[in-house]
Amino acid sequence: MHWLAAVEQLRVDRVPGVLVTLVSVRGHAPQKAGAKMVVSAERTWGSIGGGNLEATAVDRARELLGALGAGSGAADAAPTQLSLSLNEHAPVEHGQQCCGGEVSVLLEPLAVVPSVAVFGLGHVGTELARILSRHDLELHLVDGRKDRVEPERLAGLGDAVARIHLHHAPVPELVLGQVPRGTHVLVMTHDHAEDVALCDAALRCSHLGSIGLIGSSAKWRRFEQRLAAEGHSADALRRIQSPIGLPGLTGKTPAVIAVAVAADLLATFDRERAAQDARS
Repeated sequence: MHWLAAVEQLRVDRVPGVLVTLVSVRGHAPQKAGAKMVVSAERTWGSIGGGNLEATAVDRARELLGALGAGSGAADAAPTQLSLSLNEHAPVEHGQQCCGGEVSVLLEPLAVVPSVAVFGLGHVGTELARILSRHDLELHLVDGRKDRVEPERLAGLGDAVARIHLHHAPVPELVLGQVPRGTHVLVMTHDHAEDVALCDAALRCSHLGSIGLIGSSAKWRRFEQRLAAEGHSADALRRIQSPIGLPGLTGKTPAVIAVAVAADLLATFDRERAAQDARS
């Protein structure tokens, strides 16, 4: 598999990796500058020249994967550079390489990016999608109304940084079983009955991240009663955050609400990274 295809496959599979690039060569080396390979915890793709050079780079890459949270990809890790001499006097870990040159290798972590699912593409949901699309995410946009997920209506997301997944789902709860582990769920549909069904289904899923419900405190009190009647414990109900958004932003326009919700979600990502760092 070509290194570029390997990067794509790791992203699809939500597996962390490291992109290894031979950035400079002085003298003789097995590969020219620009050679690349991709390293995961279990596999490699491509080559930067084999021998001690490549084996040492793979070792360092897997050390970086440890900085990505013991293979979880949840934490940040900075790129690092490695310099090696290819002569009989150089210290080696994996056998001698006597090409005679010196090389510099760049190792760039490929972390697993956050996943977010927005249920409901009304005024707030669409504004929120625009904001979140500017971040490196797996962004799932879900609505039971087909016209709400038509590409023409979401043309403003055409240059998104995020990878967008559109779901026309007459039974939106089914999408909860399709999103990746750790996905953060935001419930903001046009129908309170649909909202409560989504909350009920989300609480029955053990693989999700945070669960947020748009609406007032009064709405949440009614939902608490209905969800408790469905058998959810007080501890389970605390998984749902409602209202959502930074409390200091109190405007009621869709754009303001979307900014508040997005800012709160980004803060959640930061807390997750900090917690992962503490465990690593």
